[in-house]
Amino acid sequence: MAEVGNGMYLDSCVIVKLVNHEPDSEAYHRLVADEFVVTSELTVVEVRSALIGKERAGRISQRDRLKAWVLFQEKVREQEFLLLPLDRSVIERAGAVIDQCHPDVPLRTLDAIHVATAELHGGEQMCSGDHRVCDASDLIGLLLVRPPKT
Repeated sequence: MAEVGNGMYLDSCVIVKLVNHEPDSEAYHRLVADEFVVTSELTVVEVRSALIGKERAGRISQRDRLKAWVLFQEKVREQEFLLLPLDRSVIERAGAVIDQCHPDVPLRTLDAIHVATAELHGGEQMCSGDHRVCDASDLIGLLLVRPPKT
């Protein structure tokens, strides 16, 4: 399995803030400005789903959704966002992370996959806007980069 070392692992909610303008997007852009960004292949479907959800809720237009999706794809293609594989070892570690966090952190399946991917691939830092991911990362010993205050 490839090690990324010195990378900042971002979960999907942070990636969405980087491709779609939100009130705290600029703070996240500054946070990752000089960082090597890594994330799970899972992010491909989560970003698409999140953008569609924002459109459905009337928070963004179809045009803005499509623009953000194209930007995400460009960042992946240009390797500004390095996608880490979602394989059996990640799935098994995610289950172990859920066990390890119980009962203190009610970690959801997809969040556990992000935490496990960051841990298994040697990422130096984890950044998430989700308190469960942050709590789980703290609990298992990942170096947590807290979301910027806006």
